[in-house]
Amino acid sequence: MPSMSFIERDGTRRTVDAPIGLSVLEIAHKHGIDIEGACEGSLACSTCHVIVDPDWYARLAQASEDEEDMLDLAFGLEKTSRLGCQIVMSPALDGLVVRLPAGVRNAQFG
Repeated sequence: MPSMSFIERDGTRRTVDAPIGLSVLEIAHKHGIDIEGACEGSLACSTCHVIVDPDWYARLAQASEDEEDMLDLAFGLEKTSRLGCQIVMSPALDGLVVRLPAGVRNAQFG
């Protein structure tokens, strides 16, 4: 089974099983990683914001315009920021590394 690593807010690295077809948000929830996902992956908030390791960023599909709009609301936006609900695991992403931002901003639900 593929795996991926989360770098948590305190710097701890957690490597977890990452089933193909699940989003990074779903994988985080499955393993108790602290990502909110207030809209449950419906692309209506930015609370699943993650920062993709630069070595992995170019391997991802390009962000949609809707994802870019939601990212504009994200706290601590960086060049390799993405929404975890929009990154779906595939064999090509085995080993993916993402970092959790220092905080989240939830204008819609908060």
